[in-house]
Amino acid sequence: MAAPEGPLVVGVDSSTQSTKALVVDAATGQVVARGQAPHTVSSDHESDPEQWWEALCRALEQCGPAVHRAAAISVGGQQHGLVTLDAQGRPVRPALLWNDVRSAPQRDRLVEELGGPKAWAERFGSVPATSFTVTKWQWLRENEPEAAASVRAVRLPHDYLTERLTGQGTTDRGDASGTGWWSTATGEYDPGILERVGLSPDLLPRVLGHGEAAGTVRHLEGLPLPQGALVAAGTGDNMAAALGLGLRPGRPVLSLGTSGTVYAVSTIRPADPTGTVAGFADARTDWLPLACTLNCTLAVDRVATLFGLDREAVEAGGGVTVLPFLDGERTPDLPYASGTLTGLRHDTTPGQILQATYDGAVHSLLAALDLVLDADAEPDAPILLIGGGAKGTAWRETVRRLSGRPVQVPRAQELVALGAAAQAAALLLGEDAAAVARRWSTDDGPAYEAVERDEETLARLDATLSGADTLLRRH
Repeated sequence: MAAPEGPLVVGVDSSTQSTKALVVDAATGQVVARGQAPHTVSSDHESDPEQWWEALCRALEQCGPAVHRAAAISVGGQQHGLVTLDAQGRPVRPALLWNDVRSAPQRDRLVEELGGPKAWAERFGSVPATSFTVTKWQWLRENEPEAAASVRAVRLPHDYLTERLTGQGTTDRGDASGTGWWSTATGEYDPGILERVGLSPDLLPRVLGHGEAAGTVRHLEGLPLPQGALVAAGTGDNMAAALGLGLRPGRPVLSLGTSGTVYAVSTIRPADPTGTVAGFADARTDWLPLACTLNCTLAVDRVATLFGLDREAVEAGGGVTVLPFLDGERTPDLPYASGTLTGLRHDTTPGQILQATYDGAVHSLLAALDLVLDADAEPDAPILLIGGGAKGTAWRETVRRLSGRPVQVPRAQELVALGAAAQAAALLLGEDAAAVARRWSTDDGPAYEAVERDEETLARLDATLSGADTLLRRH
């Protein structure tokens, strides 16, 4: 490995399942060292924030001597999670994670009480899904009032780790825009919703401006970072991945992971009253309209496991249709749904059911693509395919067949951590984070031409979803 040409920075991805850390050459984007440590998540989608910190320290230790030379660090973290801290900064209870749908009743009431979906979209850029932090806080107040009463600070996952590093309570506009209490219209916490859910603004972190530092690394036992290293604002995982790609406005991204997401950077503030598209801010000064599904790679892997198949063992044909909403669903908005299988015949094979599960997962994402892209987007621009699923042939070919668009698969891995590293490098060097990532050529990778769109499968999925919609919406 060539010697680094520039100073070293650290990018962190604290996701649902693990924490990854990359030590990166700020000049070239070369990954000098890497580490990873797992998280434990309960069956009801809760996680102890303390283990995120322990995982971060272990991941950094695995990076070896290079981490001791790091001049800056930034943390990208899973969005929406509710972290509640007591007066000593310790977690009051395990964090409620983004994929916990218990707060669906609270979400429904909040949307109605604050004027309906259109009013929410105008004020906050988004109609809150059950994943949004505000719904989880309201669930906590109603179901665990003693715990809620003891809370002295409310944080998001990336905020929690950044605060452990610096001792200062901060966040950024990108992650804050997924809470449901930070207004994209005003760029501030919204006093109306805070009053409605009984949350004092004093319990919330300061929202940093673009390029503003969160602080510096303090001396902490077991932390192998140099004291005094710069700490960037950090951001949510989707915003960090957009930075990691150096994403320009109008370029669509489809991320295939535990959840599935489709998004693009936009210069226009989004406000979709249907709630299909979340109108997030990005980690810079633009916007990141995004649609997210709960059921993506895990749903496909579950079906493969049920039939004892490898996840690539798909078979074409059969006419079977699967709506793989195994954990309820966010896009379409069906939090009470379960999976649906139709068109089953004597000659249907397990491989055809598996392919149909891929089709159902991808269909949900592509249905939101036109809403995510603004009027200035190039209609035939290649879809950037990222996430764990992007490595799979079945995922890639399903996206090509159902989208009818060319696909490009960046070679760069760990894009959330790379985006955080780009943010740290930008802070250190006084540059723009997306420009840093473009200099690193993080979106380079094989390109696949467009194929004819499979209209028959799309029509069958549309009809099945429409026919099942009433049933799936039942509580």
